[in-house]
Amino acid sequence: MGLWKQPTNLDRLNGWSTDTMMETLGIRITAVGDDWLQGTMPVERRTHQPYGLLHGGASVALAETLGSLAAMLTLDPEKELALGLDINANHVRGVRSGTVTGTARMLHLGRTTQVWEIRIESEDGALVCISRLTMAVVPARTLSAR
Repeated sequence: MGLWKQPTNLDRLNGWSTDTMMETLGIRITAVGDDWLQGTMPVERRTHQPYGLLHGGASVALAETLGSLAAMLTLDPEKELALGLDINANHVRGVRSGTVTGTARMLHLGRTTQVWEIRIESEDGALVCISRLTMAVVPARTLSAR
């Protein structure tokens, strides 16, 4: 049995990115397993820093996107929502081009908090960034989607 309480259809999940930063950065959800979520982001002019390397902030945006989406999929959106509480990231390798792939896996699934680990890797499988995201689980009435 998987973690998800909502449908994990890729078209549905990617549709949530319309007119958001995720669409601007080219982030796409590419695969969902029983207990993990994966997505990609291009490494190019939109995601570069001035030295031509993948911007650390873009890596963090990918990590938070994947962890936040995974957290939401574990909840009943009629009752609860997940909001980012804290994120940290260690950038361990530079990337100049291609595509990076992030994989979010749950570390802790509590009643009021969740903790997710997001590994971002280059096309050759080398670790680029490792991130940990803490999510607050709040009543759905706190915030409504666009």
